[in-house]
This record gives sequence, structure tokens and C-alpha cells, in this order.
Amino acid sequence: MAAHPDQLPPPPDRAPDLDEDFAGGLSCDRWIPHYLPHWTTPDRSKARYRLVPAGLELLIEADQLDWRPEDAPLRVSNLQTGGYSGAMGSQRGTHRHRDDGLVVRTEVPEQLLFAPRRGRVDLTVTASRDEGCMLAAWLVGTEHLSPDDSGEICVFEIDAASIGATTTVRSGIKAHHDPRMTTDMAEVTVPFDAGRASTWTAIWDDGETVIGCEGLVVRRVPQAPTYPLFLMIDLFEIGPASGTYPKTATLQRVRGWSG
Repeated sequence: MAAHPDQLPPPPDRAPDLDEDFAGGLSCDRWIPHYLPHWTTPDRSKARYRLVPAGLELLIEADQLDWRPEDAPLRVSNLQTGGYSGAMGSQRGTHRHRDDGLVVRTEVPEQLLFAPRRGRVDLTVTASRDEGCMLAAWLVGTEHLSPDDSGEICVFEIDAASIGATTTVRSGIKAHHDPRMTTDMAEVTVPFDAGRASTWTAIWDDGETVIGCEGLVVRRVPQAPTYPLFLMIDLFEIGPASGTYPKTATLQRVRGWSG
């Protein structure tokens, strides 16, 4: 997928299917400003954010509710490019990432705003340095065709405590409930300060997933989902409330190409 083993290939030579710098605000044609709203209630899933000259800041604010009471303390502001759930009370829905009995509490319509089966995403972001925070980006199986279609490409999970002149991130593949895939996650150290704007890339096709940062390959995983995936970008506060609010992470630009 790349001409040189350590360098990412250039983006496709055509306009992206998704190209967002948030200069015109947050478009409901591209984004759902909730974190997996079907597993909880709207007051708990709704994202906090503000527009800034650099793009969009995800926020964790002092009065923000935990995503679910069962998960406290855990607060999150998330944007995602799709959504799907089964009926109220069912266990059908996108990203069944927990094994403790997730059930649909808010039925949501099927929305596939950007959900390619293969392709590329480039994300320019500034991770949070705030205490207890994590910035993450995932491509997750929509599951609207089958509950097996649940695999995930974890582009990055960046804990605030790991950020410095170099940054340690978690990255790779999570199989979740897909019997065709194998979880392959790793901690990798990149020679960049993720508390400054940096561009992360995921490319998946032909049985391989490539993840990179600032033009360099971070991981090559010899497997890739073959079903629709939508993009999630989220700021978490994990653990009891502490420090100064609001806590922030910035999304400068998001581009995506369907393969």
C-alpha cells in the first residue's frame, strides 16, 4: 500500500468524500454530535463543543453527566459519522464494546453519513493535555447488516499523561464480536508531541490496515474489515472530576475517501 515501508502513500488524487474543517459550523449532514446515543439517553450522550479559529474543540465541562450511570466516572464528547440501533430494549446497535449487558435505551434511526467499506481517513487533531483525558479516533462496524460486522480500526487512543516530546498511543484492530477478525492492539511511541496539531491516517483495503502519523507508518496489521465503518472522534474524561474545566481537544480537519 506504500512505496516505502516507513512512509504513507499520498492521498487519492480526487476530492475527498468527507472534507471538514468546521469553518461553517457543525453540519448535521456529516456528523452526529452524540456518543453512541442508543446505549444511553440524550442528556448523557450529547457532545459539548465550541467552534474556534483552529476548528472545533471537544469539551468536557464541570457539569457534564457520565455517559451511563453504570460507567461513572466516565464523561465523553464525541462526533460520529453514522448511527444504528435496534428496537428499544434490544441488544442490537453499533459498537457493542462492553460485555455487561448493553441494551438500547434510545432508539435511533439508521444513518450512514460516511461509512465506507474500504478507504482512507486523514485526521488533523490536537490531543488533550488535561488531567484524566483521552482523545481517540475509531472506525467501527455499523452492524446494521449483521451483528458480526462489529470490528474496529483504532486509529489512536492518546492519554493526556502519555504526551511529551514523544507520545505513546494505542493503535490497531479490535475484533469485538466479529469471528472473522483477531484483536491486534499495540502501544507504539511516535516522535511527535500529540499536544500539538498532528495528522493521523488510516488506510484499509485488500486484507491490510495501515495506520500512520505525520506521513510515517505507525502500524501495519494484516487484516481489515470489509463492511461499512463509520468514524468516531471522542474526548473522554476517565475517573473522578479533577483539575480545571473545560477540558479540551481540537479537531482541525477531517478528510475521508471511500475506496
